[in-house]
Amino acid sequence: MPAAERVLLRQVTMGLLLQSLFLLLLLLSCCLGPATAFPKGCYPSEEEGLKTFRCSNARLTEVPRDIPNDTNKLYLDSNRIPFLPRDAFRDLPLLLELDLSHNAIASVESGAFWGLAEHLHFLDLSSNRLVSVSKDAFSNLKAKVNLSNNPWLCDCRLQELVRTVELVAGSSGGIVCDSSAQEEHVGKAFLQLMADTDFCNMYKKTTDIAMLVTMFGWFAMVISYLVYYVRQNQEDARRHLEYLKSLPSKQRRSEESSTISTVV
Repeated sequence: MPAAERVLLRQVTMGLLLQSLFLLLLLLSCCLGPATAFPKGCYPSEEEGLKTFRCSNARLTEVPRDIPNDTNKLYLDSNRIPFLPRDAFRDLPLLLELDLSHNAIASVESGAFWGLAEHLHFLDLSSNRLVSVSKDAFSNLKAKVNLSNNPWLCDCRLQELVRTVELVAGSSGGIVCDSSAQEEHVGKAFLQLMADTDFCNMYKKTTDIAMLVTMFGWFAMVISYLVYYVRQNQEDARRHLEYLKSLPSKQRRSEESSTISTVV
C-alpha cells in the first residue's frame, strides 16, 4: 500500500477512535450524572477500615446534606452550626461515631438523631452552647454521649436528661451549672449536686408553693371584695335611715318599711 494511503487510513482510524471516545464519555456523563460536590473543606476518607467523612473547621452553619450514606464516622467539629433540626442524620444508617463538638449548638430538636439508635455508639456535643435540652431529643439512643463544657441550666430537665443518656467515661465532671434557681449551685458539677439534691422534687415544691400563694391571693381578693361590699351597703343603709328620720312621720314609716324589706 502506498505511503500516502497508509497515512490517510491512519488519520481516518484516529478520527474514528476519538469520535468513539467522545461519544463514550458523553454517554457516561448522561447515565451516571455529575460527581457529588462536597461542601468546601469536607472530604471522605477511610480510617481503620471505617468510612469516614471529615468536615472539621469547614465554617459550616448547618449539617451538610450530601454526606455519603455509608459513612461510619462523621466529624462536624469546630464549625458554626447553631442547632440540630429534626431528621438531621436520618440518611446515615451505618453511622457509628458523630463528633459535633466546638460548634454553636444551642438547640436540639426532638427527633434530631432519629435513625441512629441502632448503630451509633459515640456522640460528642461538648463545647457548645446548650443550656437546656429535652430528654426526648435522645430517645432510644444507645450511644455514649459527651455533654461537657456547655452553659447548662441546672434544673429538673437536665436531671432527666443525664439520667436518660449514658455519659462518656470521665466527662461527667465537665457538666457544670452555669445558672440555677439556687445561687449556691452555680459553678459546681451537676452530678455531684444530684447526689444530695433532687432537682425535680425541688421544682415540684416550688410549683406547689407558687400555686398556694396564687390561691391565697385570689382568696384574699374575694374576702376583701365581700368586706367592701358589706360595708358599702351598711353605709348606704345608714344614710338612708338618717334621711328617713328627717321626713314627716307618716312618710317616714312608709319609707322605713320599704327600707327594712330591702335590707332583709
